[in-house]
Amino acid sequence: MPSNIPETTPGGHERPPRIDLKLTDMKQLFNSMDPSPFNDKDLDHDAEEFIVSWAHEYGPDDPLSLSIYLEQWPDEDPTELIREAIHNYFAYRAKLNQLEFRRLMKQGRTTLIIGLLFLAACLLTSKMLLARETGAWVFLLQEGLTIAGWVAMWRPMQLYLYDWWPVRQEGRIYEKLSKMPIEVIQKGKELIMPHGNKFS
Repeated sequence: MPSNIPETTPGGHERPPRIDLKLTDMKQLFNSMDPSPFNDKDLDHDAEEFIVSWAHEYGPDDPLSLSIYLEQWPDEDPTELIREAIHNYFAYRAKLNQLEFRRLMKQGRTTLIIGLLFLAACLLTSKMLLARETGAWVFLLQEGLTIAGWVAMWRPMQLYLYDWWPVRQEGRIYEKLSKMPIEVIQKGKELIMPHGNKFS
C-alpha cells in the first residue's frame, strides 16, 4: 500500500511519491526473451504492471519517483544504464500510445461521417418518401428509420465521449514515467527504507 505520510528532504521539502522495487539482480527487471541491446530492452511484464498500476494511483501530472534495490550488485554501477533503459521503454510506450490515440481519432471521424450520412438518409426517406403514405405500417417504418439513423450515431458518440480519454490518460502516465527520477541502490547499503510501494 502507498504511504499517506509525505516524505521530506533534509531541507524540509516534500519529496514526490515513490515506488520501491526490491530485486535480486538487474536482469530481473527486463524481459529475458528480448534480444535488443540492454538500454532498449522491454521491461519484465510483472515489473511494468507493478510500476504502471501504482502510477495510476496518482494523478497524471503528480510527480513520481522510482527506487530500485538490488541484492546482487554488478562490477560497475548500473544506475545510468537502468535509468536510460527504463526511460527509453516508457518513452517508447508513450509514442505507441500517441499512435493509438491518433488512430482512435481517425476512426472517430470516419464513423462520424458514416453515421451522419446514414442518419440523413434515414430521415430523408422517412420524411419525403413516406410523407404522403398513411397507415400503421408507414408509421412503424418511419419510426424504425428514425431509430436506425440515431443508432448509427452510437459508435462515434462512444468514441468522442468515452473511449478517447482513458487512452490519453494512459499516454500522460507513460510520459511521466519516461522522465521520472530513478535511483538504484545496493541492498544492504541503503539507509532506513522509508515508506513506499514495494515489488519483489
